[in-house]
Amino acid sequence: MGNCFGSADAAAAATKPPSPTKGPPAWPKPTDGGRTQEKGGAGPGRVLEAPRLREFTLAELRAATKGFKPEMVLGEGGFGRVYKGWVDERTLNPAKSSAGVIVAVKKLNPESVQGLQEWQSEVNFLGRLSHPNLVRLLGYCGEDRELLLVYEFMSKGSLENHLFRRGSTEPLAWNTRLKIAIGAARGLAFLHSSEKQVIYRDFKASNILLDSDFTAKLSDFGLAKNGPSAGRSHVTTRVIGTYGYAAPEYVATGHLYVKSDVYGFGVVLLELLTGLRAHDLNRPGHQQNLVDWARPYLSGRGKLTSLMDQRLGGQYPPKAALQAAKLANKCLAGDPRSRPSMADVVTALEGVEAMQAPDAGAKGHRDLPPRPVARRSSPYHDSSRPPR
Repeated sequence: MGNCFGSADAAAAATKPPSPTKGPPAWPKPTDGGRTQEKGGAGPGRVLEAPRLREFTLAELRAATKGFKPEMVLGEGGFGRVYKGWVDERTLNPAKSSAGVIVAVKKLNPESVQGLQEWQSEVNFLGRLSHPNLVRLLGYCGEDRELLLVYEFMSKGSLENHLFRRGSTEPLAWNTRLKIAIGAARGLAFLHSSEKQVIYRDFKASNILLDSDFTAKLSDFGLAKNGPSAGRSHVTTRVIGTYGYAAPEYVATGHLYVKSDVYGFGVVLLELLTGLRAHDLNRPGHQQNLVDWARPYLSGRGKLTSLMDQRLGGQYPPKAALQAAKLANKCLAGDPRSRPSMADVVTALEGVEAMQAPDAGAKGHRDLPPRPVARRSSPYHDSSRPPR
């Protein structure tokens, strides 16, 4: 739940905590209190009328995580620490590590600027949305002023770590990067195509988690907002998000469009192409903002090989990479009306995937900016903190 240049708007505070079903979550069939959606490139998904989640007790989650021991910490973000836990696969009751399945338990840090608003938003949005490219929220706990959330465990961690954490992971291959981009795009397209559109508002590499097959799933809905209604083009809200990913019209005016998410997707697609962070103060001044530095290459005024991640070693189809770069440029248009819809983005990326050919060995001239040594982080680390 990133919070770099704002705090959650007061509207979220008016949301009442959900009243989910106690006991193990019985995920409904499409006709059981939910609406099935499969359109616009989003793939199959459904929206439930109300959250249907397990309400855990604090004692249950303490047992599942072995007392929230430090060695159980998977990572830490703006909301708080994320712990590894074990539960019974069928009942979701606490289990021994040898007998249960792994879950991720996010626990609020009392000193965090985030809190009840983000917790409620996560439950109310992710608790009602089901899609192959959204992380599954299993349940929650609100007891003794403690706020916790329980998710499926994503064994490959975040896209952020695979792109920017040097030394501990193998560089992502071109095909894997494209698979991640398509999965994340389908998740966003699903949010945008629902009857009541959902604006994700915090699309970034650290919020894209990967399972054992590198299937991308969107996580962290603490900043999500309902889209505009009554024929309006946008919603107006306090500016909140992460440097480098937020759309310029949102930063300048507080006007949040559905296509503000498309801009964030364009930034992440650019990160996948370059292997560089969206915003990095360790780079020279004119290169600190990735979008500003990359625009000449995206618009065709520079060599594509100078844009691409050098760790790919030239192992990518040049024509496919060029089309992906052109798509990123469209997503990063200054006017939100000029950006493609996420459904169109999915279609375009599937077209890029269809272009895969054995001519992927071409290498070109390298003139990438210097790449600083990345700080060590965990798969569940959230980098959404103000640069110092």
